[in-house]
Amino acid sequence: MTEAHRRKKQPEQVRQQLLEVAARLSHEQGVAGITLDAVSQAAGVSKGGLLHHFPNKSALLDGLFDDLVARFDAAIEAAMAGDPEAQGRFTRAYVDVCSKLDPDTDVPGWRMLTIALIAEPNLKIRWREWVNRRAQEFAETDSSPNCVLARFAADGLWLADLMQSHELDAAARVALAENLKALSTR
Repeated sequence: MTEAHRRKKQPEQVRQQLLEVAARLSHEQGVAGITLDAVSQAAGVSKGGLLHHFPNKSALLDGLFDDLVARFDAAIEAAMAGDPEAQGRFTRAYVDVCSKLDPDTDVPGWRMLTIALIAEPNLKIRWREWVNRRAQEFAETDSSPNCVLARFAADGLWLADLMQSHELDAAARVALAENLKALSTR
């Protein structure tokens, strides 16, 4: 009997392991590095085990997208929980989370997610739906032109980080984020 047959089945743990491996591979090799064979081998899971969770590469990318967006949402919610001022709260949290994301160390899948959002039509639609849902959810408090501008600028910071186009030291990054967050109160 093989080790796979003797070990206790833990489907959620295996699924999470597959997502982490896919994120790591995407960080190291780009989206092209995410093949079902490469993910199953790197995770030490049979291809059948991977196919049980993700029947194709598209499903794996969707799963990775869902996982990363859930982490992003959780970070935004945590930042919002510490902010007593309702006006612009979502915007300040969004700016805070975006300004603290390090695409190289925080979650390796961020770089892949951003590249995939540009290249994969399905993920682009899903990201747009997330943005629209969150904008509608906070329309009463975060729809002013200044809030929208601050979120657009945070997106630009995220993209600049991913492209490594601008070098900001820690103090400059903090000052930039604080200026953007201040926009949300005007």
